[in-house]
Amino acid sequence: MTNKQELPTNFQWRIPTWYPDLSPEVLSKFRVLFDELHKFNRTIDLVAPKTLQAADAIHFADSIMASRVIRSSHPSFSEIYDLGSGAGFPGVVFAILFPSVTVHLVEADQKKCEFLKHILSKTNTSNADVICSKMEHLKEGSVKFAIVRGLSSISTVILAMRKIVHRGGIIFHLKGEEWSQEVSGIPIQLCSLWAPGLVGEYRLPVGEIRFSVIKTDKIS
Repeated sequence: MTNKQELPTNFQWRIPTWYPDLSPEVLSKFRVLFDELHKFNRTIDLVAPKTLQAADAIHFADSIMASRVIRSSHPSFSEIYDLGSGAGFPGVVFAILFPSVTVHLVEADQKKCEFLKHILSKTNTSNADVICSKMEHLKEGSVKFAIVRGLSSISTVILAMRKIVHRGGIIFHLKGEEWSQEVSGIPIQLCSLWAPGLVGEYRLPVGEIRFSVIKTDKIS
């Protein structure tokens, strides 16, 4: 996968300052993803162009914080699916942070799938793979843990995944401050299958907005 576009000169990379606990290897892999995101975004439309200048905060810091909340809440799982992975947020970030966890990047768009494969190869991230498919086409009962960021509403996701996630499974939804409105809007018929709850909240290194990780437990 090649692209000859030059990187813009006004992007910021503040992750090493914000997260001094990250190892040089992890920071190096994140920087590769950051650079490749800028190179390929115009031709593949990976993320909203207006978010590129602050991608270190909007995409990287958000994925780091959410991944840590999820992992600390459930430290023993060994496999997780990133539904609608797009440019790899948070799935690729999660895989780099936690190499003992197998991460399946589920993405329906072929070009984005190729970008994800390119990133995994370039960063030598061997604990992740790419599944080029719509999430509702995954094998019935095959998913126990999954992450969703910016794909759709909680109701839409759990409706699509009602047969894919087996009983006792969990979907983690990355949301902003409006999450309670989404939870209250879950149809009654889905409440018999799923139990929503707050996993944790966090703020980015810049800004005052509070972000949340919401889980839906498959109870039936």
